[in-house]
Amino acid sequence: MNSEPHVPVDHILAASSHRDPYAYYAALVAGPALVFDAPRKLWIASSAASVKAVLGNAACHVRPPAEPVPAAIMGSASGEVFGHLVRMNEGVRHDVPKLALQRFLAGVDLRHVQARTEALAATQAGQGPLRGAALSRWMFEVPVMAVADMLGFADAELPQVARWMADFVACLSPVSTPAQLTASAEAASALLARFAELVRDASAHPGSALARLQHEAIQVGWHDANALLANAVGLLSQTYEATAGLIGNSIIALATQPGLLEAMSREPGQLLQMVNEVSRFDPSIHNTRRFVAEATQVAGVSLQTGDVVLLVLAAAGRDPLCNVRPDAFLLDRPDRDVPGFGRGPHQCPGQALACQIAAAAIKSLLASGRLQAVSSFSWQYRPSMNARIPVFVD
Repeated sequence: MNSEPHVPVDHILAASSHRDPYAYYAALVAGPALVFDAPRKLWIASSAASVKAVLGNAACHVRPPAEPVPAAIMGSASGEVFGHLVRMNEGVRHDVPKLALQRFLAGVDLRHVQARTEALAATQAGQGPLRGAALSRWMFEVPVMAVADMLGFADAELPQVARWMADFVACLSPVSTPAQLTASAEAASALLARFAELVRDASAHPGSALARLQHEAIQVGWHDANALLANAVGLLSQTYEATAGLIGNSIIALATQPGLLEAMSREPGQLLQMVNEVSRFDPSIHNTRRFVAEATQVAGVSLQTGDVVLLVLAAAGRDPLCNVRPDAFLLDRPDRDVPGFGRGPHQCPGQALACQIAAAAIKSLLASGRLQAVSSFSWQYRPSMNARIPVFVD
């Protein structure tokens, strides 16, 4: 298992990939509601109350008003997708499409998704042991394949969709290389073209997922065909890293929480409960940002236009005012509050789907016996300023 010696967290943007950032987060939660980090030029909100206040403040936007699309991808196919994403917009460009996506995701047959995910997970695992780099690839591929399958891609296409998505998400990093940005744009173009074909085919299959998404879009008055295609790509991109991290962090919980592997092997029906607790205890997304579009106040602190607020969602989930006994891993936790999926207008509508996919993937590994030696697994964390995604090593 991971045996890296303890070293302190250097700064807030290094915390998500630190071996154990939770004592650092606890100190933030115990301090002022908002703290200004001068070297990084941002405010930090870490308590459940301050995070909730920022997420509910209409003056705090998901993108800088002057840069709705990152400059590095402006004018590319990646930028086209990004600019249409519901989660990256405000007002009508957010509210109406989000309602369609909420209704669509609420109608997903989670039992069917569970069964398909288990089958895909078993196929992708292949034969023999699964650990190290192979396990890391598996945890990225399975969730994106599960969602692509749900959206109508044929089995033979799923590996290519996973490759496209691996290339596409590179554009979301502020340190992407020119080669990665080019590959991302090519992947975005391919995904948009394939989704356009699937949407056209959906009219002949009224019960298909994309037909239902089109129906919900029409019902709420969302008539932007390009935006619908972009948000179909967005469903895959959100799955690729966030759900991979949820699967990986669930495997780590099985390796480190006393008695958990035995309990889940004995009662796999509790795996969804376990994943829900992992999403609070050690979430895959540790922070997100908000950009102040006009002067406002949060927790008695005056914020000015142009200010940036970093919301430490993982710290809020460990706030004792948010969850009692926050540092205990409890399967049957009453009134579990999971800030990692957001709150307010931009709360993630895919929480149930992500947790179901993660639970099904873990169930497949447990059933195959590949996690019996999980306590001997080794891992590091992928360098990231906001995501906590383990990388298993040989």
